[in-house]
Amino acid sequence: MSVLVYTESENGEFKKASLEVASYAKGVADMMGTSVTAIAVNGGDTATLGTYGVDKVLNLKDSKLDAFNAAPYAKGIAAAAKAEGATVVVLSQSANAKYLAPLLAVELEAGYASNVVALPESAAPFKVKRTAFTNKAFNITEISTDVKIVGLGKNAYGLKENSAAAATEDFSADLGTFGVEVASVDKATDKVSIADAEIVVSAGRGMKGPENWGMIEEMADILGAATACSKPVSDLGWRPHGEHVGQTGKPVASNLYIAIGISGAIQHLAGINSSKVKVVINTDPEAPFFKAADYGIVGDAFEIVPQLNEKLKAFKASNS
Repeated sequence: MSVLVYTESENGEFKKASLEVASYAKGVADMMGTSVTAIAVNGGDTATLGTYGVDKVLNLKDSKLDAFNAAPYAKGIAAAAKAEGATVVVLSQSANAKYLAPLLAVELEAGYASNVVALPESAAPFKVKRTAFTNKAFNITEISTDVKIVGLGKNAYGLKENSAAAATEDFSADLGTFGVEVASVDKATDKVSIADAEIVVSAGRGMKGPENWGMIEEMADILGAATACSKPVSDLGWRPHGEHVGQTGKPVASNLYIAIGISGAIQHLAGINSSKVKVVINTDPEAPFFKAADYGIVGDAFEIVPQLNEKLKAFKASNS
């Protein structure tokens, strides 16, 4: 019996979210008095996983799995869970994992709890704390099935080094039929992705036009952050649709979310509410975002942001 963790990688490197779910799985395994097994799909340097508490890595290698395909991935992970006798399976809350988890639950006849934010309240019965009502509340969910699937919220647990000697084994499984064929995948490689970012700098129509985004990109570069935008901005074509965050775009659960010139429509706030610290800069003191923000600055972004960028650069230089 072990805790199984599904680890995602890109260009041969494990994503930060994978190291976080490995850290979480180690915490669960310690509670249950068992070990952690990771399954990697065409994984690279699997020794990295040992740093975060993984005892064994099953490396599922198949060239047809180079591009994510939920159905065969679910078959492969389910086979690994059965082979290891895993009673708990941990995944991240990435877009791919959210698509994968329900299929995996069917394969394993397992209960699935999403948006989990802490280690289980108890192992028997198995109870986890999760966010609810678009992150406005928490609930305690009991999973009563023999196999439990946990979807860990982004940046909910953090990275915790707990070194183990991770032994790697090649793994194969019957992947079934591929109902979907991935023809090609285009990815941006020169920016921090919103999914992995600990800091997100986002802007809205208050920027008045795409030509004014230089100061936003400069702040993101200084902070090592991802850039994002509100829905109207992407609809107007000022920024790529891939940067649209909110309930109807990409959800954000960063440690710091900076909103510049965004009024704070309810759909936007619902999608970024999991962020730990929210900062807003807006000329309108009655903007809804101020009610949700931890810190707010009432003022003109065209005056405040350049000054803030200079202060951030000076601070960064003094601490380098």
